[in-house]
Amino acid sequence: MTPNDPFERKLRAALLVAPVANDRLVLADAVLRAAIDGSLPLSAAEKAALAASPLTIRRLRQLVGERSGAWRASRGMLRAADSGAALDELVTDDGFWTLHFIKAPDACRVILQLAAAAPFARQLLAAQPMLRVLDGAGGVVLSGRLDADGECESAWPFVRAPADHFQHCGAGFAVEALP
Repeated sequence: MTPNDPFERKLRAALLVAPVANDRLVLADAVLRAAIDGSLPLSAAEKAALAASPLTIRRLRQLVGERSGAWRASRGMLRAADSGAALDELVTDDGFWTLHFIKAPDACRVILQLAAAAPFARQLLAAQPMLRVLDGAGGVVLSGRLDADGECESAWPFVRAPADHFQHCGAGFAVEALP
């Protein structure tokens, strides 16, 4: 069999989804990212470990997808217990987006900020897609396009303060690219 043999390709694809006893991530994301961008090729031992771990191969595929600019959405949650303090920011679980809440004397503003280190940042800034932030109940927190600094800003659209609002809407939020 050769690498281009259709049967071998199907067999490899089937192995990726087949569970392997005691499988775990055997290579760190930093190692996988360095292999993807070519800055540090995998050693023979790392290649063998990757080949033996379908879970690590799936993670590699996910990282390649992130790098290709295929981002569509990120999710996050309000995690802190109510301490009575004003909410300053929320960060998505993947760390790619931050919602900043700026309290002004007469109103509150919300700023969506893209992390410069996000693997899709350059592509997203170039494409300028329409983005929106939804609260856990589906309400639109913010909608717009990123500026050259990777930020989008608008007035806070709800009556309740950000911490109170998110608590009453399931504590979750999502950043999405609109089609």
